[in-house]
Amino acid sequence: MTLTTGQESDQQEADAVPWWRTVLRYDVPASLVVFLVAVPLSLGIALASGAPIVAGLIAAVVGGIVAGSVGGSPLQVSGPAAGLTVVMAETINQFGWAVTCAITVAAGLLQVLFGLSRVARAALAISPAIVHGMLAGIGITIVLGQLHVVLGGDSNSSAVDNILQLPGQLLDLHGPATFLGLLTLSILLVWGKLPAAVRKVPAPLAAIVVVTVLAVVTGSSAERVDLPGNVLDIRFAPQLPDGGWAEFAVAVLTIALIASIESLLSAVAVDKMHTGKRGNFDRELIGQGLGNITSGTLGGLPITGVIVRSSTNVATGARTRASAVLHGVWVLLFTALLATLIESIPLAALAGLLVHVGAKLVNTAHIREVLRHGDLSLYIVTVAGVVLVDLLSGVLIGIGLSVLLMLHRTMWSGVHAEGEGDTRRVVIEGALTFLSVPRLSTVLNGLPERSTVTLELVVDYLDHAAFDCLHSWQEAHERTGGRVVVDEVGHPWFARGKDGSPIVRKDRAGAAVPRWLAPWSEWMARDGAAGEPLPEVRIPDQRHAPLRRGTSEFQARTAPLVRDTMSRLAAGQHPHTLFITCADARIVPNVITTSGPGDMFTVRNVGNLVPPHGRHSGDGAAVWSSVEFAVGVLGVSEVVVCGHSSCGAMRALLDGTPEGLTGLAGWLEHGEAGLARSREAAPVRLDGAEPAHSGDALALHNVLQQLDHLRESRLVRAAVERGELTLTGMYLDVGNAQVYLLDPATSNFEPAGVRGAAQGG
Repeated sequence: MTLTTGQESDQQEADAVPWWRTVLRYDVPASLVVFLVAVPLSLGIALASGAPIVAGLIAAVVGGIVAGSVGGSPLQVSGPAAGLTVVMAETINQFGWAVTCAITVAAGLLQVLFGLSRVARAALAISPAIVHGMLAGIGITIVLGQLHVVLGGDSNSSAVDNILQLPGQLLDLHGPATFLGLLTLSILLVWGKLPAAVRKVPAPLAAIVVVTVLAVVTGSSAERVDLPGNVLDIRFAPQLPDGGWAEFAVAVLTIALIASIESLLSAVAVDKMHTGKRGNFDRELIGQGLGNITSGTLGGLPITGVIVRSSTNVATGARTRASAVLHGVWVLLFTALLATLIESIPLAALAGLLVHVGAKLVNTAHIREVLRHGDLSLYIVTVAGVVLVDLLSGVLIGIGLSVLLMLHRTMWSGVHAEGEGDTRRVVIEGALTFLSVPRLSTVLNGLPERSTVTLELVVDYLDHAAFDCLHSWQEAHERTGGRVVVDEVGHPWFARGKDGSPIVRKDRAGAAVPRWLAPWSEWMARDGAAGEPLPEVRIPDQRHAPLRRGTSEFQARTAPLVRDTMSRLAAGQHPHTLFITCADARIVPNVITTSGPGDMFTVRNVGNLVPPHGRHSGDGAAVWSSVEFAVGVLGVSEVVVCGHSSCGAMRALLDGTPEGLTGLAGWLEHGEAGLARSREAAPVRLDGAEPAHSGDALALHNVLQQLDHLRESRLVRAAVERGELTLTGMYLDVGNAQVYLLDPATSNFEPAGVRGAAQGG
């Protein structure tokens, strides 16, 4: 959920008025809605946990007043959470209620220590797949258990037992209870499809009220909520166990960790829902801890930040923490003054509500997200562990698997061989460590003797064991008459090892220049002598080795990546830009514009010149035929003229063409208009200053002049006037690798990507 402009305006307006007016206008109405949602959920969670019903209400009151006052996420609402029902049911069954209250107090103390030690964000390092799997497992466990209550029976402590006994329960339905439970579920399912005016009443409240009224009117025999005679007479004092301190400590740690993680995840989600003050996660843990200390002392369930109540709080317009605090006050007043109404609620209705809540914990959007990130196995294993074993075991199994997957992904290396006969190519990718040595040895030892082998190393890291494996195999292969050429892409791990230099740590290796950007000499010389061809490149004239090696590099590494794109372009081209630039070898249009195949129709000539319109014969024909084809046939939406610094053509215009280059001299006559412009017109500025070199200043004027020549064409001018074509001036400072764009309003050039220079013509 994101805030609209209207909500942002409301937030700004709220910030401008006194706090008490903000509370009255926004927080009081929001707190009432959250209160109506919290009461039935708190009762249902207490029922599912096997705790006294009043424990859920105590937790709701404490979560609102204590955690709401002290916590670091102002708009988060805390209370008993469905995510803890399974572990609480197990804890209560093992220790009894009084000791469970002591466990809640101890878990709260541990949360306070977590907050004071500032480790809150570390909890977020747990994979979202594990968290979502944990919640889904809890949801499935809740559904399996509460279905028995909906059907009029009793829930078992084991999810497996609930599954095994469900068929028998279906054959032995308890009429009134089953009807009320199914009716509750039906109301919850259809409520979201009713008119908006009706949906202003929260669905849980509507379902419980309707079913309770029906049960009272019909005199249903279904079992109801049972509260103490005086709910304010709290007799649940925490009690320490007589023994089993290790189990006690595990329970404390489990509840503290789960409550902390769920609260932090909820706080992160709440921060994304509003534009107000961001949450302080360490303070939030302290607030949650104090809330659990208080709740356990008073005989309440553990509390966490709850996303259902928190999202309701934000959606109904809350602006400050007063809303969360007031919701706790309303729960307290309701419990104290209207306990009789609570005792009218059928247990089957609360069970139906919990079945709905549990089913929603199995979130299909989360499953799709986990699948997209390749972590579905983590999700499934965690769900299975929570449902079939217990919550803590399921989470620990998920964490263990995540560590194994992390190691696999971090240490993975792909090793495969290509080619036939006496020429083979072995490609090794990823991190090459001792874990990959068995696979590496199998591939290398399967190569034929006396063959010529290219080892293409595209590795992030090479450890000692892997280096030794490669080096030993290379020596053995060459002793039997074979030949090995090592082609390293990136950091030269293997070459450093052979030279006797230490194989440096990965974090000290430094960045490697990609092949497609590096000068030839940066990477071609790694195989020995500069310019030595790869084994599969057999050419008599070694002067052409660089180009042949480049095409070999393209076919081996780039072609597989662009083949799908090229296949789509095979039927025809549809470029969006005509790019006119200099023939200078340092200008690579696709690199400086981050474009690819099919994006630009490129024209290159000495000096990026466009002859005056009308010279459609001789040397001007090539340029204008390209312009007319790009604009009139291909329908490009932009024409770019790109000049650059230290341009040889500009120097020749200023100093004269070298003697004997008659063809060049004739072509540069088309640049005389730009030269005259530079002497007559006002200076053109580059990022607010005039270029220091006269050749660079001329290059800027030259770009402006070529744009004027383009406008002389009726075809170009008409397309510009129709708004179908934009003319753009561009300049590349080669030494600084900085692109500048022409601002047509000032005729100056501004840095691209710095101040968002305007484009157009």
